Amino acid sequence: MSQREETTAVFQVYSRAGCHLCEVLIEELLALARGRATVDVRDVDTRDDWRQEYGLRVPVVELEGRFLCQFELDRAAIAQALRGNAA
Repeated sequence: MSQREETTAVFQVYSRAGCHLCEVLIEELLALARGRATVDVRDVDTRDDWRQEYGLRVPVVELEGRFLCQFELDRAAIAQALRGNAA
């Protein structure tokens, strides 16, 4: 595995099926992350702990457990996270 692969950012998106806001945010995040990071979409309804923590508060984007944004993509926060990961 190359050093680049070892340091690739992994964004976690807490989402749920049928959530239009989630679909839009994921599509926008995938475009920004392409070639620079991985996007791990997590359906909050598949685990009780996620459902309890996030409830109706989806979509939520985190990086390594650090909250970045919810409901709408914060492009500045994502760009900053990507820059910080490249350092």
